[in-house]
Amino acid sequence: MGLLSCSISETITPSLLFFLFSFIGFGTATFNVTTLAFDEGYNPLFGDGNLVRSPDGHSVRLLLDVYTGSGFISSRMYQHGFFSAKIKLPSDYTAGIVVAFYTSNGDVFEKNHDELDIEFLGNIESKPWRFQTNVYGNGSTNRGREERYNLWFDPSKEFHRYSILWTAKNIIFYVDEVPIREVVRNDAMGGDYPSKPMSLYATIWDASSWATNGGKYKVNYEYAPFTSEFKDLVLDGCAIDPIQKFPNSTACSETDTWLESRDYAIITPKSRSAMRRFRQRYMYYSYCYDNVRYPITPPECAVDSNEKQRFRNTGRLRFGGSHRKQARMERARRKRRSRAASVSDDQTDM
Repeated sequence: MGLLSCSISETITPSLLFFLFSFIGFGTATFNVTTLAFDEGYNPLFGDGNLVRSPDGHSVRLLLDVYTGSGFISSRMYQHGFFSAKIKLPSDYTAGIVVAFYTSNGDVFEKNHDELDIEFLGNIESKPWRFQTNVYGNGSTNRGREERYNLWFDPSKEFHRYSILWTAKNIIFYVDEVPIREVVRNDAMGGDYPSKPMSLYATIWDASSWATNGGKYKVNYEYAPFTSEFKDLVLDGCAIDPIQKFPNSTACSETDTWLESRDYAIITPKSRSAMRRFRQRYMYYSYCYDNVRYPITPPECAVDSNEKQRFRNTGRLRFGGSHRKQARMERARRKRRSRAASVSDDQTDM
């Protein structure tokens, strides 16, 4: 595919973003959540040497260098939940780098996995940071549901909270306490709505082929190591035994009721207004209006005539696909390095 030509997103400067943020006024109440220490709910995923816990165990840094990225995974799988963390992204030149905070079950359901993504797409200094959200259900990786946005602040300067709420009824993505996207389940979605237990993942990795301006700008390892920081981690939901692929449908009913009563599960008129303003100002792509990929509008899309007019020419973005593919690529990369090291050792012995 070609690249998106979007003059609006290219001309918004950080100072203008700050002005818009001040004008819009996104202020919302802080969520009532209980945070976990890293060892209470998470395990290293890959790049163990590039995963650094804080002395008190309540925060963790993920590093990317020329050898490997890194990541962590929740210790349990969850049948619905609220997954949240305060994150600070790498600073300076970070083109080609993806920092991802997402849920998935690709390691258990290899052919029909579910996934909910928040992905930060690298940055060129002086440009506003961009990120995307995505939804996959039942292995529907050929039907990506991406939306892309600019941030109204510099996420490398201080921590901000990013969250995913997943219930049987809807999915909500948050930046701080501002809802930025809601996907409401309907019958027409069928199996495309995520329905199987998922783990929480956080990773940093090299996505030079697509992440920043469709792959135009690559990772420059002269700036390495690149560091993303995570703290105030939250896992609210019904924990499920990962071996039990098809749990009893009523096993999580009580937890689901509790989850749906929490403050983060309720979009008030004030927060819905904030979501609408965010989308008007900072969303620069939505699959719902991409008639190149989807000549027939996907059934879950609630089409807004003003948004449709604004996004009529946005069908030319490059996407990275599911994290299950990225995980395979990372494993292959590690195997190649291991083989190369083995050959080098053999030659030394000779």
